[in-house]
Amino acid sequence: MGSGPNGLAAAIVLAQAGVRVTVLEAEDTIGGGARTQELTLPGFLHDVCSAIHPMAAASPFFRSLPLAEHGLSWVQPDIPLAHPFDDGSASTIRRSLDETARLLGEDGPSYKRLMSPVTGHWDDLAPAILGPVLRLPRHPLLMARFGLNALQPATRLAGTVFKEARTRALFAGMAAHANVPLDGLFTAGTGIVLGGAAHPFGWPIAAGGSRSITAALAGYLRSLGGKIDTGRKVESMSGLNAGAVLFDLTPRQVLRIAGPHLSQGYRRALSGYRYGAGAFKVDYALSGPIPWTAAECRSAGTVHLGGSIEEIVLSEALIGKGVTPERPFTLVAQQSLFDSTRAPDGKQTAWAYCHVPNGSSEDLTDRIEAQIERFAPGFHDLVLARHVTSVAGLEAYNENYVGGDIAGGSVEGLQLFFRPARRVSPYTTSDRRLYPSMEEARRNG
Repeated sequence: MGSGPNGLAAAIVLAQAGVRVTVLEAEDTIGGGARTQELTLPGFLHDVCSAIHPMAAASPFFRSLPLAEHGLSWVQPDIPLAHPFDDGSASTIRRSLDETARLLGEDGPSYKRLMSPVTGHWDDLAPAILGPVLRLPRHPLLMARFGLNALQPATRLAGTVFKEARTRALFAGMAAHANVPLDGLFTAGTGIVLGGAAHPFGWPIAAGGSRSITAALAGYLRSLGGKIDTGRKVESMSGLNAGAVLFDLTPRQVLRIAGPHLSQGYRRALSGYRYGAGAFKVDYALSGPIPWTAAECRSAGTVHLGGSIEEIVLSEALIGKGVTPERPFTLVAQQSLFDSTRAPDGKQTAWAYCHVPNGSSEDLTDRIEAQIERFAPGFHDLVLARHVTSVAGLEAYNENYVGGDIAGGSVEGLQLFFRPARRVSPYTTSDRRLYPSMEEARRNG
């Protein structure tokens, strides 16, 4: 159930194993968080949710699939990430680890030491980083070296590893993708993984929009004999004639659909699942490129707007307390600079969002635009149209985004590792038909 990238990936694994598989999607179009639509004006293509895909490009599973044969191509921005400052300068992450380190000056050697284990050994580390936590890593010493840094709060690691305020801010911006307060354990891991993956894989965009990822996965699934049914919202297990059922859903939806089939203890575990901070998003149709003061930002696919590490830490801390910051840490993507299919000739798109407390009803449009205008004076004059997606709008778009949580659940504390429940195999349930092991799925299918 669910045709987001995870649901389609699971269906592909089943189909590759010879299991007859059907994907049920509640909406009329597939994709979950990977859809692209004309949200503002005709001819302007906007990614509805996900836009920049470092982990998709780095995924060992995705790289094992013939997705290029089904139309997926990655576009690499000239600069994966830029982080501007109020003095008109910017720090950047480049594809080359050596070049990034050189540009970071005094902090270059420290940055290189921090990122090298991930950058140079991604395929060795990825199964342990991305897979269930309760299993022995294939490379324990390498994993231990990564873990000693990753388990730290981002604030502590940035303060001890880096000497320059600019580098600390750059790292904090990457760590803030965790969408939790940055003084919490394990938050450094997000910054290390995203930074480390940027060098071998970049922070790419999908040519033609994020929907191209969905279309390629769906095309390959169908080539294996898999089926996809849209407009099929499942309200209960009644009438589902299947040997095994997998959910690309969050615990709230699983409880609604399958609650009577689950044990009391497992229902209790799912009921205790915590959702994280929400998101507030604005898509723009623009008459030209964003006029960033820092030249590096004009060649970057992603731009982080947060100034200093102190400002970013405060923004995420306030959200963790249920308070909306005046200067929210804001993320901007500029897909049309590198993919001409996204906007009419001479025009551009922009994709921007910030974190907000879960369930927030506040309109953050002005605050997001103030952050952009702060680093790109004259931005307002370029806006032809905007499309605002509130917390409520995100949840209406995708039920998995409970309270606007686009991560489908908080990654704070131990829930980072034990999702959706604390079990030896977190993807199993008390009913062997639901979230079964691969062997059970093959046997039952």
